[in-house]
Amino acid sequence: MKSRNLILAAVVAGAIAFAAFAIWNPAPAAPQVTFVSLQGEKITTGSLRGKVVLVNFWATDCATCIKEMPDITATYNKYRARGFETIAVAMRHDPPNYVLNYVEKNKLPFTVALDPMGELAKAFGEVKLTPTTFVIDKNGRLVTRILGEPDFAKLHALLEEKLQEL
Repeated sequence: MKSRNLILAAVVAGAIAFAAFAIWNPAPAAPQVTFVSLQGEKITTGSLRGKVVLVNFWATDCATCIKEMPDITATYNKYRARGFETIAVAMRHDPPNYVLNYVEKNKLPFTVALDPMGELAKAFGEVKLTPTTFVIDKNGRLVTRILGEPDFAKLHALLEEKLQEL
C-alpha cells in the first residue's frame, strides 16, 4: 500500500511539474521572416497572426513532396475559410522555373514562395530535409515540426484544435 501511494504521489508530482513547465515554457515563437510569393507578394509571419498557418518546405525533385502535395492542397481547401493559411516554400536548390511550372501545372491554390538564399530554411531551424512541415498557431507560436509526409488524420485533428482556439 505504501509503495502504491508513493507511486501515485510521484505521478501527481510529475503531472504538476509538467503543467507548470507548459505554463512557463509555451511553444516557441515562429521566426520573424518575410515570404516572397511567386507573384512577388511579401507576407510576414507577423501579418499572419490570427490565422493557423502551415509552412511546408518542399522541392520539385522530392518524390515524397510531390506525393503529399494533393493532400496539402485538400487540407488548405478544407480549412481556408476558417482562418487557415498554407505557404509552400521551395528549397534553395530548386530552380524557380521548375517551381513555377509545377505550381501552374497543378494549380496550387495557396502561396508558394521561393527561398533562393536559404534564409527561410535557416530561420526555421536549418531545414535541410524535405518535406518538412510546420504548424503555427494564431498567436504566432510553432506548434509542431513534421519531418517527412504528415499523418494527415493527425494533422487535421491538430488543425481543428488550433482553429477553435481564441
